[in-house]
Amino acid sequence: MARLGKYSFGTGDRFGKEGKAQLRAVLKMQEKGINVIPVWNKSNREHLTVGTKAPEVRKEADAAVKALEYKGDYLVDADHIGLKTVEPYLPVSDFFTIDVADFIGKKASEKEEQQFLQFFEKYLGDFKIPGIEHKIEISKMQLQEMLDNFLLAMQKAGEVYRLIASEKTEEFSTEVSIDEVENPQTPVELFFILAALAFYEVPVNTIAPKFTGEFNKGVDYRGDLQQFEKEFEEDLLVLKYAVKEFGLPQNLKLSVHSGSDKFSIYPVMQKLIKKHDAGLHLKTAGTTWLEELIGLAESEGDAFKFAKAIYAEALERYDELTRDYAEVLSIDKGNLPSADGFSSGKEFADALRHDQKSDSYNPNFRQLLHCAYKLAAEKDNFQGLLDKHRTKIEENVTYNLYERHLKNIFPS
Repeated sequence: MARLGKYSFGTGDRFGKEGKAQLRAVLKMQEKGINVIPVWNKSNREHLTVGTKAPEVRKEADAAVKALEYKGDYLVDADHIGLKTVEPYLPVSDFFTIDVADFIGKKASEKEEQQFLQFFEKYLGDFKIPGIEHKIEISKMQLQEMLDNFLLAMQKAGEVYRLIASEKTEEFSTEVSIDEVENPQTPVELFFILAALAFYEVPVNTIAPKFTGEFNKGVDYRGDLQQFEKEFEEDLLVLKYAVKEFGLPQNLKLSVHSGSDKFSIYPVMQKLIKKHDAGLHLKTAGTTWLEELIGLAESEGDAFKFAKAIYAEALERYDELTRDYAEVLSIDKGNLPSADGFSSGKEFADALRHDQKSDSYNPNFRQLLHCAYKLAAEKDNFQGLLDKHRTKIEENVTYNLYERHLKNIFPS
């Protein structure tokens, strides 16, 4: 866990070109005396979409570290993996995000339930978690609902963890993701989930719960900030209590899967992790691909023509591109600009850049292009354009991660 540190930042890179630019943003934080551990993350789905392999993320991270003479810790995350997909990541990853969403809501066997109840039944009734005003109350009905919803998923997390542990000789970090479900977990449910992970002997380092509100791709949070603040603080307190109660890793911390750019919740998280002296892991991914596209548009000429062509094709292939992301998009198709509606790269970039103070910013346009990285991967000239306009793109990537994300999340 020491390598993951108190604060860590998961940053994705669809095409493996921006490792140095991303690391520069982290170094700017360290210059301010704030130690944030970079974690390069890329999901199995993203690899399949762009035709890359797991070792390429490790090569990108190692190359960036060497080029910038970075001396700190860093990790490579096998993001959203399970038993069927983890194998290629075992030799090259040292952070594993175990995704159990497919098993939430499915029942464990009667035998598993009975064995777990011997471990957990003492929590029936009510008890107090320090810092949470109301008592935690668990009725027999609630307990059965939690058994039905979560026990099998945590059993599966245990199976994945043991497979990883059997293959890894060096230290690695483990995250369990429970955010890709319909409903946010209550404090009682999070407590139950952590108990089940302890029961199945998963030394979880970060856990990614579901929060109230919309975490749509590439745009800001939509929801009740007061409710988010309440949930986030209660989750911090549940983690702190569960560490002592179940002997989980001392530095167990929350992981927030942001979907990129949840600017309005950053001050809330910053305030609360400072208040409770808590750690935090935050993941952001597709925002780097969008900065690449912005950089190409700003470069005008052939690079702008390329960006505009990607958007024109995205409109034509809208259903295909958005199908897998339907639950995390809020696109108003009526407010998407026409493909030939941009007379300059600057206009295109201003519409795409996530500047909510700008009248030109179009969140519908941004969300669609967030999903359109597949199209760029299909184009023979894309990599060449990224190389040709490297300076502009790297400036954008570093500025975006540092100014809009890192310095607004982690407290000084």
